[in-house]
Amino acid sequence: MFIKQIDRNELLKPLQAVVGIVERKQPLPILSNVLIKKNKEGAKFITTDLEIQIEAQLRAELDGAESSITISAKKLQDILRAIPDNSAVSLDNQENRLLVKANKSKFNLQTLPAQDFPMLTEQLSGAAKIEIQQGILRRLLGSVQYAMAQQDIRYYLNGVLLVIDGTSIKLIATDGHRLAFISEELIESHNKQEVILSRKTVNELLKLLTDSEELVTLELAEKQVRISFTDIVLTSKVIDGKFPDYNRVIPTHTNHLTLDRLTILQALQRAAILSNEKFRGVRLLLTEKNLRIISSNSEQEEAQEDIENEYQGAPLDIGFNVNYLLDGINNINTQTITLSFGDQNSSLLITIPGKADYKYVVMPMRI
Repeated sequence: MFIKQIDRNELLKPLQAVVGIVERKQPLPILSNVLIKKNKEGAKFITTDLEIQIEAQLRAELDGAESSITISAKKLQDILRAIPDNSAVSLDNQENRLLVKANKSKFNLQTLPAQDFPMLTEQLSGAAKIEIQQGILRRLLGSVQYAMAQQDIRYYLNGVLLVIDGTSIKLIATDGHRLAFISEELIESHNKQEVILSRKTVNELLKLLTDSEELVTLELAEKQVRISFTDIVLTSKVIDGKFPDYNRVIPTHTNHLTLDRLTILQALQRAAILSNEKFRGVRLLLTEKNLRIISSNSEQEEAQEDIENEYQGAPLDIGFNVNYLLDGINNINTQTITLSFGDQNSSLLITIPGKADYKYVVMPMRI
């Protein structure tokens, strides 16, 4: 007997933590499997796609000697989800089969040899090691992840740059049309280290991290990162490439406009309804004490929103992708925001009044 009489929920929790990186159709069939290693603490669940490896520990007293199997991760997850809550589940391995039993249900599944499972080789020599609260890291990742590129030929843009510099941690993402920057102070000082986390790594971390004060340990090396928290360890290759100089992208404008965040968010959401479906452009017309938002589409339909404000700078007529504006404003959790403008060919800078730890830059577009 591999695992005898264990609560279905206890078995499902570590499996769900690791199953996110598994694809049903893989060039190597074993990559669709989860490696389950019975150990002294209980059992460790491991999956990999050869770029990322996730391990989750099930802590329980399990009878029998230490042993390992691999089994289809998605099929086991589907079976456990279909079994009623609080059911006792048994896993019995017989040659190249695993018998899953719960109540009056039986499932006979194929296994593959555990020794064939391709574990990632550790490449963490000389890694910088820092600790940060789970909730803070989750907030930092969530504040920039929407600005990552998707399948860009400039592969180094398909992820998030993570910079450790002295007592600060900085995260930056850009797709060439907009850039999101956020920083946070650390308790201890560290030597400078930069890595580019892949899109898949960022998305998995956002699913696995919670808003708790529990600590996460980050180990950052030249070719690999390891992130450990609670009973989960995520190891990932990093993107090899030179990230753009984000400091050169962030402008220093002198025309500032401070607005209630929800007011401009809702105005942009309304204007977006009649924006061109392909280009999603809106015009911002700035005059003394007024911001006018205008959108139109190929059917000659038009929306107009006026927001009174204290703007005193030069008049300006400039266009932006409304989705890019909404992404940045949606991911700020403050009452007011500041929009900083140059001329009609300059990027827009969105910041939080009185704080320098968040910056969002959007390039203009012709409408």
